[in-house]
Amino acid sequence: MKTLMILVLGGALLGAAFASWIVPAALAWYMTPGGLPQGAEVQAVVQISEVIRYSTSRLIRGQLIGAAIGASMGLVLGFFLQVRSRRPAPAAPPPPPSPPTRPTSAPA
Repeated sequence: MKTLMILVLGGALLGAAFASWIVPAALAWYMTPGGLPQGAEVQAVVQISEVIRYSTSRLIRGQLIGAAIGASMGLVLGFFLQVRSRRPAPAAPPPPPSPPTRPTSAPA
């Protein structure tokens, strides 16, 4: 059980870290307008607080999704390792028979 929890928590941390690396690039790609000629500027008036709130909420959501995926992968790996370790060991061959003992004669 301890190993399973370690794998789940480790997977969640790795998933969140991986999402922290991927999500900002995905957000930048998603928010870039397409179809503009090279060097053209987009004229836009934005409220920076809304932009910050949107991007941070998407980053946190991506990290939660990454953590959930990593935790589920750790859970599956933990179950696989537990099932594998619970398999019964192959039966050991029986010991070879001992040689017959001869009765010793008692001294008279």
